[in-house]
Amino acid sequence: MKRLLATVSLCVLIAVPAMSSAGPEEDKKAFQQYFKQRFPNIPFDDYINGVYSISPGAREQWMAIEEFPPYQIAIDEGKRLFDTPFKNGQTYGSCFSNNGIGVGDQYPLFDVKRGEVITLSLAVNECRVKNGEEPLPEEKGKLASILSYMAFTTRGKKIDIKVPNDPKALEAFERGKQGYYTRRGQLNMSCAHCHVDNAGNNLRANLLSPGLGHASHFPVYRSDWGEMGTLHRRFIGCNQQVRAKPFKPQSKEYRELEYYLTYMSNGLTWNGPGARE
Repeated sequence: MKRLLATVSLCVLIAVPAMSSAGPEEDKKAFQQYFKQRFPNIPFDDYINGVYSISPGAREQWMAIEEFPPYQIAIDEGKRLFDTPFKNGQTYGSCFSNNGIGVGDQYPLFDVKRGEVITLSLAVNECRVKNGEEPLPEEKGKLASILSYMAFTTRGKKIDIKVPNDPKALEAFERGKQGYYTRRGQLNMSCAHCHVDNAGNNLRANLLSPGLGHASHFPVYRSDWGEMGTLHRRFIGCNQQVRAKPFKPQSKEYRELEYYLTYMSNGLTWNGPGARE
């Protein structure tokens, strides 16, 4: 993807599925149907594997990596951090239901009382602040490890994000959708140009992954990072690649984009953390 800036001319754009005024459920059905028609031989459940669902060659290499997953260290570190008490004696588990085990499927959620989208990353840092600790950097490091452990305990659960029948929730969803389809940056491209229009097409040596299932496997260990990173780190990288000024991690814009993108994958299963090239 780093070659994107020099190869935009190779992106022959197909018509993006038009944004409509339909509700979230109708949007989700249309989004998923688009990919079912584009890749008719791909089982729906396999979209959680990203680009490896549509490339047999890349999948073979990825499965070899999965025998000794590079994210295992993050899971182990995340468990240790998760179980380590704060200075006041409380742990992260005190902030979540079921002591924080297997609760990743509850996020992102729209908090009607607060009138905003709450991501798991935000909830973890708010837990720290509530217990007298400083928030952790959002893109990588200890927070990515904690999220990796929490994602691991959530594996296999269905993605089932809710959009409450609340005007502010619907507005947040619509802004997230708008963010996904809006052109930005000097290259004048949107998320959808690569991951909807050109999903399955090559950008030089890079095969563009389908947008369906994107949020299912984060945090991820990316080979070009050489470490774990969060979903918002990936959002920032994509914005930079089209020469757009990125938003800050856990900004309202990225939380609403995560809300929309995760809702679009309802019916798939959570399978984070993951490994990608």
